[in-house]
Amino acid sequence: MILVTGGAGFIGSNLHAALTADGQEVVVADWLGHDGQKWRNLANHPPAQLIAPEQIEAFLEHDMRVTAIVHLGAISETTATDGDLVWHTNVTLSQKLWHWCAERRVRFIYASSAATYGNGARGFDDDFSLPALKTLKPLNLYGWSKHAFDLWVATQAAEHAKMPPNWAGVKFFNVYGPNEYHKGKMISVVKVKHDEVRQGLAPRLFRSDHPEIADGQQARDFIYIDDVVAALKFLLTAPDLRGIYNLGTGVPRSYADLAAAVCRANGAEPRIEFIDMPANLRGQYQSYTAARMDRLTGLGFNHRFHTLEEGVEAYIRNHLLKADPYL
Repeated sequence: MILVTGGAGFIGSNLHAALTADGQEVVVADWLGHDGQKWRNLANHPPAQLIAPEQIEAFLEHDMRVTAIVHLGAISETTATDGDLVWHTNVTLSQKLWHWCAERRVRFIYASSAATYGNGARGFDDDFSLPALKTLKPLNLYGWSKHAFDLWVATQAAEHAKMPPNWAGVKFFNVYGPNEYHKGKMISVVKVKHDEVRQGLAPRLFRSDHPEIADGQQARDFIYIDDVVAALKFLLTAPDLRGIYNLGTGVPRSYADLAAAVCRANGAEPRIEFIDMPANLRGQYQSYTAARMDRLTGLGFNHRFHTLEEGVEAYIRNHLLKADPYL
């Protein structure tokens, strides 16, 4: 039995669907909310059990069948401002689950983030030694909370504390794909640009706030959800798993490339309109990310990632243009 926290969310529901298809028993810990949308992420693949996050500790005390925890539940808004809530959700709960897995000898995989790298000035090397991690400077509260837990994990390792037998932190880069529709302002740029094109508008991109980067040439490491799920499934079986790993494609692509791919997947002529970046994002916006992937591939993860064009087309044609866009 595998416990997936945040299992009704974007990445979690995709992972849950894949594990269920493989015959795994999955328990999802998440809130479905009151907007009538998030439950649809599970509609085509109901879990064996659905528990609220506040029930996790009680559940783990009484169910001895859990063989792995994939901890994806978090406050993931890069514009979050409630520091106490973010710390409790993203750090304190993670520490509790870590200790439980260490005591019960259960595999633990948790979500970190590329937001921990800040503006990228110190590179995107997933070296999880304490000296390397301490050089990173996240730009926002969310990234800082994920970085704080990475530092705590690295401290556990450095001090030879009791650890889960197999564990991994996963630094997700820019993930896009089906079942993200509940995310509001945190939805992927692919989905936002698709909606604009379907309305007959030109995709709108932020002007660069760095004089050395041209408008539209801000670049991110965009990764399609199917590739993310493949990596998480690999980590659930990889032997001698101990480390924090990047999860991107390793290939940065510009927002102009993304907008063109969205237009083409919709059968529209590529065009772009540039708009000013909102004041609340200036100084907190990553203009470049690129995952160093050799540590994950060094574990034996030999996977061919979707190119940006392939992933965008798969997402739009197989989901966004369908009557039922959910996985």
